[in-house]
Amino acid sequence: MADDPYKALGLSKTASQDEIKKAYRKIAKTDHPDLNADPAAHERFKAAAAAYDLLKDPEQRARFDKGEIDASGQERPQRQYYRDYAQAGDNPYRQGQPDFEDLSDVFSDLFGQQGFRGARGGGARSFDMRGQDQRFTLEIDFMTAARGGSTRITMPDGAVLEVKIPEGARDGQIIRLRGKGGIGMGEGAPGDALLTLVVADDPDWRRDGDDVETTLPISIDEAVLGGKVEAETIDGPVMLTVPRGASSGQKLRLKGRGLKGEGGKRGDQHVVLKIVMPPKIDDELASFMEKWRQDHGYDARRGK
Repeated sequence: MADDPYKALGLSKTASQDEIKKAYRKIAKTDHPDLNADPAAHERFKAAAAAYDLLKDPEQRARFDKGEIDASGQERPQRQYYRDYAQAGDNPYRQGQPDFEDLSDVFSDLFGQQGFRGARGGGARSFDMRGQDQRFTLEIDFMTAARGGSTRITMPDGAVLEVKIPEGARDGQIIRLRGKGGIGMGEGAPGDALLTLVVADDPDWRRDGDDVETTLPISIDEAVLGGKVEAETIDGPVMLTVPRGASSGQKLRLKGRGLKGEGGKRGDQHVVLKIVMPPKIDDELASFMEKWRQDHGYDARRGK
């Protein structure tokens, strides 16, 4: 990946977290392999995805800026670390042969119970180490996040995987694909693939926690007289009762029609009414309104 994740996103180090997210989404919309077959675009997308994975977490970003981790998220090696340890006065292994029984505990902590295998007296040794976890970014549309579903992704090695998206998935949520990461050493198991979800914006839906909000256009007569109007929900259309004398901006609640949250409980859907004028004001409507205003006119801008 690129050594400078900021450069991969076309940003400077002073960029805000919101600017980082917008920059990644802009690149994904032009260079994603499903949208652009150009190999160069594929490389730009991979670099941008890796950069976003690193910088979207403020804590991880701060560690990179301080030089504690590299652009791939790996710890930077500490210079002189082993030499300083070896020359320390309290190092029991400074001289003579190491005690392999004690060292095996160290390697067990690092590589697992089977990570270090050796025979005392200089016998053969081998290392078994679990493969590294690999991080990727997966963009999904709002409805897939809301309803759940599945999508297919292509891994760097060309393998095509089916990924299940849980109902009510959130932006930034991580899905773990066990055993689909880096190859292990020796008899070590492969690492996992960690997919960070990015939920694309939707012009018709707005999310607030587990609640969602939509806008429902209504006609003048529906606003004045009220009535049953069809409204879209995550689960499909329902009939919503518009009250008599409704106003633009008025909110109606559909309980339990939001997103699935923790414990399986769903949020609510808030429907914002928007009065839409007819495409043409004919003489009959204009004449009626002029006569009505003479007897019933009111100031809509007066504070209540």
